[in-house]
Amino acid sequence: MIPLVLAAVVAISMSAQQRLVEGKADSPVRVLIFEDLQCSDCAVFRVMLDEKLLPKYGGKVAFEHRDFPLAKHLWARPAALAARYLQTVDLAKAVKFRQETMKSQTEIKPENFNAWLTRFCEANGVDAGQALAALQDPKLEALVQKDFEDGVARGIAHTPTALVNGAPFIETFTAEEISKGIDAALKENGIQ
Repeated sequence: MIPLVLAAVVAISMSAQQRLVEGKADSPVRVLIFEDLQCSDCAVFRVMLDEKLLPKYGGKVAFEHRDFPLAKHLWARPAALAARYLQTVDLAKAVKFRQETMKSQTEIKPENFNAWLTRFCEANGVDAGQALAALQDPKLEALVQKDFEDGVARGIAHTPTALVNGAPFIETFTAEEISKGIDAALKENGIQ
């Protein structure tokens, strides 16, 4: 019995450490998305990602999420921790959580985040008690902090910042602007 428990803990730990990638995970063309789930510009980018970029490039490009919760956003860090926890449960639910959280930014407040998370979990078949406990998990906190520090080391100060094979697109940019960067990266890598 103990080896099975250890295997489950290792599996959960590993999936939380892995980056959440939408699109073609093994693509040489990577868009690193440093995002804050409370950031209104990130919510605009999320719609752009869902409606324009993934339909156009999802079969060719890896869109890799990095957590960059800004200190001025009081529930962004708990949201990042919840997103990381949900990656250990189900990647599709983790994506849905990011989408729903960004759509609901005006409803969510620091004092009601836990209730909002509970409602999300109940509506999506996730154990809300475990999700709430994950908000205090030092391993998840360390992963979110590692993403944040990686962003700071890259000079990132604003969200969203999308790095297309290293080229930055910062805060407010259009689908056309980032598409030019993605198209250039695809061409550079010989991908049609």
